[in-house]
Amino acid sequence: MSAQPILVAPSLLACDFGHLAEEIKQVEEAGADWLHVDVMDGHFVPNLTIGPVIVEAIRRASRIPLDVHLMLNHPEHYVKPFVDAGAHYLTVHVEAPGLRTEALVHKTLDDIRKAGARPGLSVRPRTTADALTPFLKAVDLMLVMTVEPGFGGQAFMPEVVPKVRQVRSSGFGGHLAVDGGINAQTGALCREAGANVLVAGTYVFRSTSYRDAIRSLRGS
Repeated sequence: MSAQPILVAPSLLACDFGHLAEEIKQVEEAGADWLHVDVMDGHFVPNLTIGPVIVEAIRRASRIPLDVHLMLNHPEHYVKPFVDAGAHYLTVHVEAPGLRTEALVHKTLDDIRKAGARPGLSVRPRTTADALTPFLKAVDLMLVMTVEPGFGGQAFMPEVVPKVRQVRSSGFGGHLAVDGGINAQTGALCREAGANVLVAGTYVFRSTSYRDAIRSLRGS
């Protein structure tokens, strides 16, 4: 278990973009702590989503922190545009081709902080927790993917849970997030392993009650 408070970050990838402002208002009123925004370039993952202009629109419509997850080959080129658009947390992937050395990862994380956001680092399901070790003191957020990134609605990969536990037991005291196939049951497994931020898209936005879904993710 984590000493950090449990936070729920609905993933806007699963919302109705035709009624974006209303969806944001409803999940905020239902108790969401953050909004999770997936940015994909069609190269690092096989899907294409949104850019800084839409993130800026989300920022204008929301009152809670934006947790922006960059699934890009070259996230280092987009730090300032997304921070300027309103990202509170900006997360990059350790596997990104543009971040091929530890020095480049550290520089990008430092650039995020200097730009005014809190840096995060993410790993795919098949990347070991050891890949995060050199950066434990450089980030405010670690994001462990519990599905292969790219599309919402995928099945949770339980084999990733030990990695969540390993990251938390390594002494990392920041926010530890999980993303992919998160619901009340899988969220409980991740909370027990030490995660304190639960990113959930389909489970929240396809539910009959956003409030009940968010409460169940917290375990309350």
